[in-house]
Amino acid sequence: MVNALVGTKVAITSSRPQTTRNTIRGVLTRNDPDQQYVFVDTPGLHRPRTALGERLNRLVYGSLAEADVVLFVVDATADIGPGDRRTATRLADSGSPVVVAVNKIDLAGPEAVARQLVEAGEWEFAAYVPVSAKTGDGLPILLDELGDLLEEGPAFFPPGVHTDQPDELLAAELIREKFLARLRDELPHSLAVVVEEIAARETGSVFVAAFAYVERPSQKGIVIGKGGVLLRDVGEEARLDLERLFGSRVYLDLRVKVEPDWQRREGSLDRLGF
Repeated sequence: MVNALVGTKVAITSSRPQTTRNTIRGVLTRNDPDQQYVFVDTPGLHRPRTALGERLNRLVYGSLAEADVVLFVVDATADIGPGDRRTATRLADSGSPVVVAVNKIDLAGPEAVARQLVEAGEWEFAAYVPVSAKTGDGLPILLDELGDLLEEGPAFFPPGVHTDQPDELLAAELIREKFLARLRDELPHSLAVVVEEIAARETGSVFVAAFAYVERPSQKGIVIGKGGVLLRDVGEEARLDLERLFGSRVYLDLRVKVEPDWQRREGSLDRLGF
């Protein structure tokens, strides 16, 4: 959704829950009329089972406290469930106006979308907009609804800036995205990627050193793959994304390390940048 609104990729995507682990800012600047939106993409609110989960929820609550408007995205292809209702209750208590986007209308029939709008309408939020982040349907209307609720103020970013993420974080997320597309079951939650170094070389290429951290030695073999195939494929696909990001050839040095139970250890979370 944020990528579609901003018009370029600033956040990784995955079908897995809890893909987002940081607050990611995406910036859209429009000239006619002069407007700038700063979207803060947060992790999803959930019942935390680890120290990492508790930290992610704190990120969400901190973002809610600072937001001028909240955009609550629900899935048109799935029933509104207890988690959605808990989130709606939290948002109602936040004190900020809330706009609900019913997403994936390209995959859901009109009746399903209508049911979602009627059920979500019971929350009595500021606006409800059916959209498709994939096709762009409804996004101009969504921006208008958000803009109507925002107060005038100075631009926070110069034109042409789409995110304030440091290169190391964006590169690490692009690499993690490639792993998420290939790993199954619980392993994606046990995986963290940290970029240790980004250095420009005299040849004009860029050197990137990254580590993929897992929690157990058995997971290390899964991430590397038989004969190193999975790690090789992830590295090659990530390298192409990094070359688009940096606009030059990239040499990616990607290795795997074991950090035991890092999701549950406060010290490990600190070292891994959470």
